[in-house]
Amino acid sequence: MKLHELSPPPGARRPRRRLGRGIGGHGGKTAGRGTKGQRARDQVPVGFEGGQLPLMQRIPKLRGFKNPFRVAYTPVNLDALDALGTDTITIESMVAAGLLRKGALVKVLGQGEIHRALHVSAHAFSASAEARITAAGGTVERVPLPFGHGRPPARGNALMNR
Repeated sequence: MKLHELSPPPGARRPRRRLGRGIGGHGGKTAGRGTKGQRARDQVPVGFEGGQLPLMQRIPKLRGFKNPFRVAYTPVNLDALDALGTDTITIESMVAAGLLRKGALVKVLGQGEIHRALHVSAHAFSASAEARITAAGGTVERVPLPFGHGRPPARGNALMNR
């Protein structure tokens, strides 16, 4: 079956109701709008709320949810670390090499191959990157996240510690 062969079942599509075509049938004369009143006229714009600021202007323009606890990492692959040429790789050495900006959080990902034992310190590691570094004889050191990143302590615990 192809897209142009699809059609709705018989009786599913009914003709639209033609309003204001005489007093003989439904929707004649006032065409379902009642008698007089603002909504009986045809000058009222859609969404008009009687002078109140309409709903479409009241709601925020940029919709969606921005997670305040999101931790954004700068990804660095293993092949980029291997190309640095040093055996001990810290966040400062990655910044000096131009792999990430100063103050950014770094996560080492497992793309690429490493050919020697590396001693890597970063904020986070993927499981494949950690496995490849340790398989090559290297070590992995997790640097704790700086203050202000991640979820703050729960309010209940802070109140109990007073």
